[in-house]
Amino acid sequence: MTDNACATKRSSDPDPAPVIGELRSLLGDRIKTDEDIRESHAGDASYHKPMLPDAVVFPECNGEVSKIVKLCARYRTPVVPYGTGTAVEGGIVAVRGGVCIDLSRMKRVLRIGEADLDATVEAGVTRKQLNRHLEEAFTGLYFPVDPGADASLGGMAATRASGSAAVGYGTMRENVLGLTAILADGSIIQAGGRARKSSAGYDLAHLFVGSEGTLGVITEVTLRLARVPDAVSAAVCAFPDISSAVDAVLEMTSAGIEMARIELLDDVQMGAINAYSGFDYRVAPTLFFEFHGSESSVAERVAAARPVADRHGGEDFRRANGQRERDRLWQARYDAYYASQTMRPGSVGYVTDVCVPVSRLADCIHRTKKELKASTLIAPLFGHVGDGNFHVVFLIDPDRPEELAEAREFGERIVEFALEMGGTCTGEHGIGMGKLAALEQEHGEGVKVMRAIKKALDPHNIMNPGKVVEI
Repeated sequence: MTDNACATKRSSDPDPAPVIGELRSLLGDRIKTDEDIRESHAGDASYHKPMLPDAVVFPECNGEVSKIVKLCARYRTPVVPYGTGTAVEGGIVAVRGGVCIDLSRMKRVLRIGEADLDATVEAGVTRKQLNRHLEEAFTGLYFPVDPGADASLGGMAATRASGSAAVGYGTMRENVLGLTAILADGSIIQAGGRARKSSAGYDLAHLFVGSEGTLGVITEVTLRLARVPDAVSAAVCAFPDISSAVDAVLEMTSAGIEMARIELLDDVQMGAINAYSGFDYRVAPTLFFEFHGSESSVAERVAAARPVADRHGGEDFRRANGQRERDRLWQARYDAYYASQTMRPGSVGYVTDVCVPVSRLADCIHRTKKELKASTLIAPLFGHVGDGNFHVVFLIDPDRPEELAEAREFGERIVEFALEMGGTCTGEHGIGMGKLAALEQEHGEGVKVMRAIKKALDPHNIMNPGKVVEI
């Protein structure tokens, strides 16, 4: 990243020197002001312009996070929580400078409840680290929420992440039982717990799930786990058009055929995957399936799904039963974003994310594809067809502002389509700094309630300012 690659904060923002001095006394060499460290924490995986924090700190426990936030509160210094930097809506961009709290050293698995199928982890633990720990401990359990990237579990809770397995296992909303958070005044609260249900007061845990660091810093998360299935089978099937693929999924789900994952990739995306990952799939709208369960139940589900696919014009139905074969198949799906970028070397991805009722998914995608024909940009489409969530990646030249303007205009139009069909402006990426207007468009007066909550918990607007709601 070049020196001028990061935008600078506003001149009216507080002088960071006093708080940095006190934090240095508290943390020693675990506060960094070197430009390379600040640059590495200035942006996420999105098109949003990076902005430098004034300092990056690396706490190792709840008490340290509390002390850091108390100091920032005293000096009205912005606080930006940081997990792995894999989000795509600018949620970690330091729009007012301030202190970036990198939680990567808080990576302990605190407790595994094998009998209760739950675990408590520090926020810096990533989903792959947790699953390796569960495997090495021979628990027979795993954490199923899979956004593709090896994101931190604190970050996944903060953005209410989901991914390809949401149709079978739910999102972070369903899989977070409780959490610990540090509020804007430095106080530490525990919200939720290990019980599978409660009617005790406000649901504070899920107020923080999806708050994107604007209400507090999530430092610990208690998660629901799943049992490792006895058998897993995956399949890929091409279809003549988007409607046929979506109709096949609707028939499968209405018939009660349980699937752990159902992914849809359009013909443009399949061409990119073939080139990037070395596959020879038909270049057509394609469904990726995965079935979990016992050996007999998985076999029954695959046997029931295939004739449904055939009735809707499905062709080239391929199964993958072995672990290596399944991993290679799903890695191709995870690499969809990077495969897209090879279609236009040097480009960056402007990624949209909307979600509609599944019965309206084909309509929404058709309308989107029709509009895309008029675009000058390359724009593959893929998504989680089982829950109505899809993405378009506009490949733009970062040095051509007119392309960013075109992508933004199309992104806004896609949001309008989704809202007209009873959907939402984002199914899993969050609001960040990129969808502030879309949130107002979707929720209207409801945003005033969100803003009131923000002001009540963070009266000086130091917690990740400029994200989710404007103050």
